[in-house]
Amino acid sequence: MIPGLTPRQGKVRDCYDFGDSLLLVSTDRISAYDWILPTLIPDKGKVLNQMAEFWFGMLKTEHHLITTDVTKMPFPTGTDLTPFMGRSALVNKCKVVPVECIVRGYLSGSGWKEYQKQGTVCGINLPSGFRESEKLPEPIFTPSTKADEGHDENISFERMAEIVGTDLAEKVRNRAIEIFQKGSEHAYSRGIIIADTKFEFGLLDGKILLIDEVLTPDSSRFWSVEQYAPGHGQQSYDKQFVRDWLTSTIWDKNSPPPALPDDIVQKTREKYLEAFQTLTGKSLIL
Repeated sequence: MIPGLTPRQGKVRDCYDFGDSLLLVSTDRISAYDWILPTLIPDKGKVLNQMAEFWFGMLKTEHHLITTDVTKMPFPTGTDLTPFMGRSALVNKCKVVPVECIVRGYLSGSGWKEYQKQGTVCGINLPSGFRESEKLPEPIFTPSTKADEGHDENISFERMAEIVGTDLAEKVRNRAIEIFQKGSEHAYSRGIIIADTKFEFGLLDGKILLIDEVLTPDSSRFWSVEQYAPGHGQQSYDKQFVRDWLTSTIWDKNSPPPALPDDIVQKTREKYLEAFQTLTGKSLIL
């Protein structure tokens, strides 16, 4: 905690308001099915923070990150910096574009379920004959509403344009697809498929900035290039592993979730670390 400041807590991040800037602290909390689980994943927050820092630098797109060096952040005198090291980002405060920007390169998850029923993904018509986990001819943009509580809701691009304006909607869509393609090319060269991901954008001084986390195991679906085979679900590097375990239990998803077993915690931590090291070529700063 920071003396004299109370953070606004999201599902996995604590946010401190420093006036023109925000301090985002990635915790070791993990969420699934719109619930914060009662069990922490050690070092998960450091993976998210340091992976986002890597992508902000590699993608060469305008973003909100100022620094991840805690010694350069405006902490009040006397603050113990140790809990913030490796998991904190000082960012410019922006006006958030109130839409989740999802880009899908492969047919999986909720998109696959909808396609089986209707031949569409978020209302976008696709040709018949696709298999689960199959690569789409080109990435598709499927926005959703941003919900502080409960479920996000998939919306059409036309509805997004009504919410934020056509010009901004088109610019954000184009930027999201461009970033996805560039990130996917790098990831594939490192042995990881980015099946889909979620971006967020903000506005500052007339510029559209990439904000929040970027291409992390929390916001993306990561698969192994070597093990990839369409026609069924894929082994993942992301929190799908946790979702799969929860699905195997008697939990009804409407009541507080169960604690994760030690082996699931350890395997999840290992998957996050492996994804980080594979994509960045670096070791996590612990």
